[in-house]
Amino acid sequence: MPRRALFLITALVLALHWLVLSGVPLSWDSPAEPSGRVFSTRSIAAPAPPPPATTTPAAPTAPRSAVPPKQPPRPKPPARPARPAPPADDAAPTPVPALNDTPDAGAEGPTDVALAPPGETVVPPEEPSTVPAAPAEPAASAPVQAASAPPLASEPAAAVDITPPGAGTGHAPSTAPPPVRLPPPTRLIFDVSGQAKKFAYSARAELLWQHDGSRYQARQEVSAFLVGSRSQNSVGQISAQGLLPERFSDRARSEQAAHFDYAKGRVTFSANTPEAPVGPGAQDRLSVFIQLGALLAADPGRFVPGTQVTLTTVSARSADRWTFSVEAPETLDLPAGATATLKLQRLPRKDYDQKAELWVAPALGYLPVRIRLTQANGDFADLQLRSSSAP
Repeated sequence: MPRRALFLITALVLALHWLVLSGVPLSWDSPAEPSGRVFSTRSIAAPAPPPPATTTPAAPTAPRSAVPPKQPPRPKPPARPARPAPPADDAAPTPVPALNDTPDAGAEGPTDVALAPPGETVVPPEEPSTVPAAPAEPAASAPVQAASAPPLASEPAAAVDITPPGAGTGHAPSTAPPPVRLPPPTRLIFDVSGQAKKFAYSARAELLWQHDGSRYQARQEVSAFLVGSRSQNSVGQISAQGLLPERFSDRARSEQAAHFDYAKGRVTFSANTPEAPVGPGAQDRLSVFIQLGALLAADPGRFVPGTQVTLTTVSARSADRWTFSVEAPETLDLPAGATATLKLQRLPRKDYDQKAELWVAPALGYLPVRIRLTQANGDFADLQLRSSSAP
């Protein structure tokens, strides 16, 4: 047989194998039922016999004609019955939006927090008086609703929980509105060392913090040769609680974003992941570093080593409650020189949680001068301050 014919036959066999294999769902495919099957059989039940007709008096028959009647046409076979649609109970339910598999607790209403420029004395606000709501009238025999997707998590979690050191498990964390003091607009330049997919790299990073007293913008960008760049942006309002993010974006090869809707108490994601409940006091993964420093700057004596601060932190895909523990003061030998700092460390709840370490400098209004983020697979980024200036 000529080689060309043998080659064509081989190519044809391989093509047929590829067509067959391409129709088989892989183990990591979506669990949804595929639109077509490679080989399938099904049996069709015979249609149920019609109910017996009610007997009625026979009408008088006409005299039989001499010509025999024509043979009636042969009836067509019954049409194949359509496959019945599954009942509503069999439909795949919409998953309950999980905040990293841990739903948030019930939320409280907005809390008032004193906000003052640097250099001014900040006095914590008084607790607002609560007025009991009037009891609702009982509804009269509400109709039973049809089966539907379960609701979202009920309420956003409390804004900020502050637990002093040594508090036992039965101790309720303080949710009183803490004061904040924002730092002045600043541009921070960092030297970056890190590892991405077992590849060590060095880079530069910039954190630009700007605000006009009513709105703010924070932007952080890390770029490295052969590794690419990654930027995060946070924009929003400055409220009684400090930073009130409206949009957080994270861009590497493509951009993903989270949008805060405080009127509905929800945050939505461009990645089409489930919504999450949020309330005033929630932060994104960039603004959280500024907000923590603003809490420390307003009342440093409250945050002694061992104090834990818990607040909702939103990424571009989900939301979770992050707890930071205040560690002992440290003096770091940074590229910018020896710097007195206070360290905060995120306490992970699961083995695969991202580890976040943060060092803030009182001399810079408690802005971060070192940030180290470590992923579960060992990849990390270590940002150390080289210089700071006005934007």
